[in-house]
Amino acid sequence: MTRLLRPHLRSFAAVMILQVVGAVAGLAPLLAVVELGRTLLSPGPIDHGHVWTVVIAGAAGFFVRLLFTAASSGIGHVLDGQVQLTFRRQLAARLGRVPIGWFSRRRTGELAKVVGEDVSAVHPFIAHTPGELVAAFVVPLVSLIYLFTVDWRLTLITLIPVVLAVALVPLMMTPARLREQEEFDAAMGRIANSVVEFVQGISVVKAFGGSERAHRRFRTAVDDFAGTFLRWVRGISPIAAGMQLALSPPFVLLVVLIGGATLITNGSLAAADLLPFLLLGLGLTAPVAALGHGFDDMQAARRAVGRIRDVLGVQPLPEPAHPVAPQGHRVELRDVRFGYEADHEVLRGIDLVLEPGTVTAIVGPSGSGKSTLVQLLPRFFDPTHGSVVLGGVDLREVGSRELYRTVSFVFQDVRLLRASVADNIALAVPHADRDDVVRAARLANIHDRILELPRGYDTVIGEDAGLSGGEAQRISLARALLAATPVLVLDEATSFADPQTEQAARRALATLGGDRTILVIAHRLETVADADNVVVLENGAIVERGRPAELLAQDGKFAAFWRSHRSAITQGDESR
Repeated sequence: MTRLLRPHLRSFAAVMILQVVGAVAGLAPLLAVVELGRTLLSPGPIDHGHVWTVVIAGAAGFFVRLLFTAASSGIGHVLDGQVQLTFRRQLAARLGRVPIGWFSRRRTGELAKVVGEDVSAVHPFIAHTPGELVAAFVVPLVSLIYLFTVDWRLTLITLIPVVLAVALVPLMMTPARLREQEEFDAAMGRIANSVVEFVQGISVVKAFGGSERAHRRFRTAVDDFAGTFLRWVRGISPIAAGMQLALSPPFVLLVVLIGGATLITNGSLAAADLLPFLLLGLGLTAPVAALGHGFDDMQAARRAVGRIRDVLGVQPLPEPAHPVAPQGHRVELRDVRFGYEADHEVLRGIDLVLEPGTVTAIVGPSGSGKSTLVQLLPRFFDPTHGSVVLGGVDLREVGSRELYRTVSFVFQDVRLLRASVADNIALAVPHADRDDVVRAARLANIHDRILELPRGYDTVIGEDAGLSGGEAQRISLARALLAATPVLVLDEATSFADPQTEQAARRALATLGGDRTILVIAHRLETVADADNVVVLENGAIVERGRPAELLAQDGKFAAFWRSHRSAITQGDESR
């Protein structure tokens, strides 16, 4: 937080100074009332000139406080806007540079909370807490100095409620309380994520009759949050209630009246001198109560900034100082090893060559490392050992712009922009004309569906109409076909598609294949049968490779995969 505020130190200092002047000036009306009371209650004739001087001084103090606190608040809110803008710019810049694969390892709701709620959480700390903290220290200090000049004994008695409240503050900072607060924040992140997932998936869930199961998962997240919230409230409520009681005006007045009455009855205090303690005593406790809220805001801002710092701390994939352009689009994976965690490898010693003009299909059981393998080719991650070579150049030496002009990809989890259908298809080629966009849509077998939309290719996705999972995948496939990159990666890219669309997609790839290098994760026999080469993964290692017919003749892992899928298709046909 200090590093972030360094460019804004002058504004922050102005906020503090204006607030100090305003807080001190705010005591003038109270002191004026005290002085008027003592003047009017004193024996002898009333000095009318002195009375008017006191009244004018009190009114002046009131207007000075109003002016300076308003200026402080205004500058504070402008500063808050600048700080939040800095945060969001830094987050946007970092998220634009982090490895694309990093996003697949993060929940959408939790990341949205960092960019949205956590950035907004600094607002109270910047715009309000400085004023509250200044008032919490300056007002009691000035009041205490004045009260000590009146009577030091009653001043100490007046401080009893403050001492009791401050004594409870450490109880709010115990490891148990801090742990409960962290659990509360984590539960907030989980429920935000469950809401996002529930809303995004509701149409698919309802279509396949799984609404009860989806509702149950959502209710579980809500119940977990409720339990965490109740534990947090039970832990903090007695402490908060004790602080509120100690700082409440009735309790403060009771303490001051008992102490003042005792001193007055034994002749140690003049009755008129009790008045400043009745007025300023309340002024001592109100800022301390605000200090508690300021402490809460500081803790919330600290946790939010910590989560923002975690995102800003994600290291981007390094860009080469002197990028090298690939010579051709032959792809080699040389002794590639990779793990998301240091102690667990997902890929172990992968050696693979993808020749131009060939389609290589990756097959294997769930968890074998298929998706991780294909994500290394567009450099979503860098291997922890070995290298991925494109056109004779290690991907780490290829600039990102050059890489994405060479490699395009279509994945199962498609994300479309809130833009027109045409703009979504032309994302990689923004200056493509409409004829090229339509041609790519036809090849991806999505053209007819686009024409059925309210405004055809000008339909804004998410506003004018929505698309099913299969339709979104076909839009993504059309985008890749329009990009016409020499290397194409398909990860379950037609998993939502019907057989006709699957067939159309294969025809499109065959038509545009030429000398393209195509790597595809295959789940359907048709895709495998059309491949030039098949690679079988198991536990992160290649266990078989070769042409489909050759692998079937070997009667190994691939043959077992083929038979199980043929059996599943046969059973499906019989059930219909």
